[in-house]
Amino acid sequence: MPVTLDDRLVLHPDVALRPERFGALAYHFGNRRLSFIKHVDLLAVVESLDGEHTVGEILDRVGVDARRHPAFLSALATLSDSEVLRAA
Repeated sequence: MPVTLDDRLVLHPDVALRPERFGALAYHFGNRRLSFIKHVDLLAVVESLDGEHTVGEILDRVGVDARRHPAFLSALATLSDSEVLRAA
């Protein structure tokens, strides 16, 4: 499912994040999937998702350059498809 700048997302309550040098491991206790968050900037975005602010607002707050937004939207869509993230 595509993610847009206007979406409001949260970390799925069944997901635990384990920070790593490259970003983090995300383990979903419900579906038993392990996902990789492959960059510390993406981890900062995921940890900032609160369901109240849009993805665009979070990207701006974390300091992600607008030229990188498409890559972040793609990564967030992949995490959403893996049930690491869900709509607020």
